[in-house]
Amino acid sequence: MWRAAETGLRIGAVAALLLLWEAAVRLLSVPAFVLPPPSRIAAAFAAEPGYFLAHASTTGWEIVAGMAIGVGLGAASAVLLALSPRLERLVGPMLVVSQALPVFAIAPLLVIWFGFGLASKVAMAGLIIFFPVATAFADGLRRTDPDLLDLARLNGAGRIATLWKLRIPAALPALGSGLRIAAGVAPIGAVVGEWVGASAGLGFIMLQANARMQTDRVFVALVLLAVMAILLRAAVDGLVRRQLAWVPGEGSNR
Repeated sequence: MWRAAETGLRIGAVAALLLLWEAAVRLLSVPAFVLPPPSRIAAAFAAEPGYFLAHASTTGWEIVAGMAIGVGLGAASAVLLALSPRLERLVGPMLVVSQALPVFAIAPLLVIWFGFGLASKVAMAGLIIFFPVATAFADGLRRTDPDLLDLARLNGAGRIATLWKLRIPAALPALGSGLRIAAGVAPIGAVVGEWVGASAGLGFIMLQANARMQTDRVFVALVLLAVMAILLRAAVDGLVRRQLAWVPGEGSNR
């Protein structure tokens, strides 16, 4: 009952915002190339739905592939750092520095290395996803309760057994937080890669439309990207809550 009411309130708020946007643009006579009304954006999509959805599917595949690669490499890296404190001291600062690098500085290099095709966009998305997953999971592995670690050692558990049966399960909530962050930033990597060089995708549409001052088409691409980001975040959030139902506050009835 409460969830239905909450959903209704959200839909009503979005509808009210769109109506206010439409009215403001028309009353103030704002040029369409500056800020098109929602009706014009909807008309632009309705004129070529297949075109927009085809490009959206390209960006979607880039995001999903980047998510899989980034999460896999990020989780594996965190486990390796947990197994070797010396490696963690060596690589940890490098991870912090690499996070500070602007993505626009890295994207052209990836295009040079991987080409203008799908690979460079997947690599860009995977790179952006890698850092929040690796840092969050590594932090969770590092913060395992010392008393539990002492108990495992007293019972003769080796490093691998302690990691697999104790540290990784205890760090799963931290990994879940990293996955939620990754889901929010995943579209950024794909679109930035498309801006640098692409022949398809929502970023490609934005560049082409912006050069022709077709702002309504830019907004169509933005709306589709927002919908994809929301769906990805919802899917990741649902998966995390189902897998971590034993963690307080993560149950599916939250």
